[in-house]
Amino acid sequence: MEIDQTDRRILTVLQRHGRMPNAELAERIHLSASACHRRVQRLEKSGVIKGYVALLDPREVDRRSTVFVEITLSGQADEVLDAFEKEVARIPDVLECHLMAGSADYLLKVVARDTDDFARIHRRYLTRLPGVAQMHSSFALRTVFKTTALPI
Repeated sequence: MEIDQTDRRILTVLQRHGRMPNAELAERIHLSASACHRRVQRLEKSGVIKGYVALLDPREVDRRSTVFVEITLSGQADEVLDAFEKEVARIPDVLECHLMAGSADYLLKVVARDTDDFARIHRRYLTRLPGVAQMHSSFALRTVFKTTALPI
């Protein structure tokens, strides 16, 4: 799908204000409300806009600790990778899982209440993942900034 400058302006605003009424969005990007609505629908239908979410404050929902876990697997065969990916996707505390190039095979972003809660997650889930040979965890001390908005 071709994304023009008007689409980019729509996407930029919606990434930061997903619940903005169409009339306000149209005014902000200097487009009629009907044309803006059609463009947003086209962006949704084509899959450029995958959905809308509420972003929660981790502190307010008692998930104050962010832990990055580097995982090295025992092998690189498809069945090892597939088994790991299937199981890690089931862990509710894992927000992200990335297949990596470099020293680790995967990088996980895990949220926990505190170090004791991470120890529970580690014991209950992470140590039971198939094919894991090595694991290194790093606790984030502070989030300097965070965004979900992609540069458009």
